[in-house]
Amino acid sequence: MSDFDDFSITLPDGYATFARFWPVSKPRGAVLYHHGIQSHCGWYEASARALVDAGFAVLQVDRRGSGRSDTDRGHAESAEQLIGDALAGRDALRQRTGLRAYHVVGVSWGGKLAVAAYVTEPAGVQSLSLVTPGLFPLVGVSKETAQEIGIAMIYEPQRRFPIPLNEPALFTSDPTWQAFFRDDPLTLRACSAAFYLASRRMDKTIAGLSSASAVPIHLFVAGNEQIIDSAKTIDFINGLDWPQVQISTYARAKHSLEFEDVQQDFLRSLTGFVGAVG
Repeated sequence: MSDFDDFSITLPDGYATFARFWPVSKPRGAVLYHHGIQSHCGWYEASARALVDAGFAVLQVDRRGSGRSDTDRGHAESAEQLIGDALAGRDALRQRTGLRAYHVVGVSWGGKLAVAAYVTEPAGVQSLSLVTPGLFPLVGVSKETAQEIGIAMIYEPQRRFPIPLNEPALFTSDPTWQAFFRDDPLTLRACSAAFYLASRRMDKTIAGLSSASAVPIHLFVAGNEQIIDSAKTIDFINGLDWPQVQISTYARAKHSLEFEDVQQDFLRSLTGFVGAVG
């Protein structure tokens, strides 16, 4: 018997995707958890379970077109749609827990979505935990592919283009987890032209974080990072000049902290931060 509940969540346009709710009998708080561009709920069981053990109910949603959702794989129509989906996840979390306030955890591209959703609708958010967030990517499509995506947006917005992150060594140095990433049938391998444009347009929303109301924020960065620009990310978060900013750096780790040998230190830091906020 699993310690989470699998269920379907209906997004604002009627799209049905999958979610996992990790219940706590008397939760001290609630957490909305956003996964990365290729991943899904199943990648982050260790951190979800650690949050549950710390007393927090957790909701993870497979982003539309990812994970177990096999309709319109890798597709989203706009940045507004993706942000609306994130807020639908918030509503589902509130319904399941009865709590209005909640914490947000965003991993990799999910950190980008977490920030965009917070800028759009900050009410109720108690803290932001951004784990190697995809705010400033180092890896992207080639110029030629970018041109093809631009043309496809006019004629074939649902045309798929490979995600340039299919080398597991970018994520972790652990051979077992590398094999998992390589062989996982639910890993998303391509996104539509419309999704790529939506992600790009989300950057403008993210820039608004500098004028958003401040909440406690914890940035987790990997010292051996090859997917995002950690220096730019740190500068951006420090530049917010918010009163409660914490930055944790794992010097030898690669992008996916949960799958490196720093996992336990990372989980203690994540749960300690969320728990200290309340």
